[in-house]
Order: sequence, then C-alpha cells, then structure tokens
Amino acid sequence: MIVGIGVDVVLVTRFEQQLRRAPALRERLFVPAERELNTRSLAARFAAKEAVAKALGAPAGMNWQDCQVVLNAAGAPQVHVEGTVAAVAEQRGVKSWHLSLSHDGDVATAMVVAEG
Repeated sequence: MIVGIGVDVVLVTRFEQQLRRAPALRERLFVPAERELNTRSLAARFAAKEAVAKALGAPAGMNWQDCQVVLNAAGAPQVHVEGTVAAVAEQRGVKSWHLSLSHDGDVATAMVVAEG
C-alpha cells in the first residue's frame, strides 16, 4: 500500500547560490558523508529530502540530517531515515522507500514513494 508520494525539483544554480550565501546551510542540511559531493549531487539529495518530507505530509520538527541518500551495492540511490524522520515514517506505517533521482541541465529532480 502506498502511504505517500513526494516529488521535488531543484534549480542547481539557485541552490549553489544559496549554499554560497549561507555556508552553514550545508552543515544543516547534509550529513558529513554528503557534504563533500558536487553541487548537482547535493541538489538532487536535497530534492530527495524534500520529496521524503512531502511523502510524509511535511510534518514539523523533522531534522534534515535524519534523512539521507545512500547508494546500495549496485550503486542505486536509496532513502535512509533515522531519528525524527524515522519516527514520523513509523507513525505513518512506512515500511520501505522507493527513490528516483534525475539531473538534466540545471535541474535536479527526486521522486519518492513511501510504501506501507
């Protein structure tokens, strides 16, 4: 059963400008393993975090670092949640996540399906 679906689109150049204007944003949004990635990858990961929040109904109080994109053994991106995000997911009955990331030109996109 699908619990929620989330989609987000990030303009890479705008995201890069935001990171330059507010360097602390990188630390607030991303775990240490994500912070060293290039801007396009960070934009896609931010889109994924936004899509996860949307799939969960955008509840208040979620910590951005409690949601991250990891690569499985085959190199495919997967959603990993813990802490505040995992607690909301458990309340909503989420058992698994499906994630698709895409880049085209200056756009990064993520789609997430939360499955119960």
